Amino acid sequence: MDLNEIPLFAMLKGRLGHLGERQRLISQNVANSDTPGYTPGDLKPFTFQAKLQAAQASATAQAVTQPGHMTPASQHRSPYKAVKAKDSETTLDGNSVVLEEEMLKMTEARMNYDAAISFYQKSLAMLRLASRSPGRG
Repeated sequence: MDLNEIPLFAMLKGRLGHLGERQRLISQNVANSDTPGYTPGDLKPFTFQAKLQAAQASATAQAVTQPGHMTPASQHRSPYKAVKAKDSETTLDGNSVVLEEEMLKMTEARMNYDAAISFYQKSLAMLRLASRSPGRG
């Protein structure tokens, strides 16, 4: 049985993917903190409704019968939508990255990622325990 067939693991996989993408965007913001005119981005919060809509969209996507015919849109971009972050400060060169805010976002994303990994590991351990034959310690 594939773990992605279990809804709990599918949601955790989606959550981990979202948090990984968010960490990538935040690190991109930090890397461009001195770039003139750069506006930082962030991801919309991960919600069950957004995950459900993404699953429905991928279910209705066209199938590729041969590699040369058509390239699926999912290969071109991330499944998560980046949004421009609100400006709290903008420097004279037009850059609106605030490193302190980015570090807070990164810490929050890291804590959420660690919590999701922990939940994933504990759920996997529970499945292993449930699949053991009786009498095995």
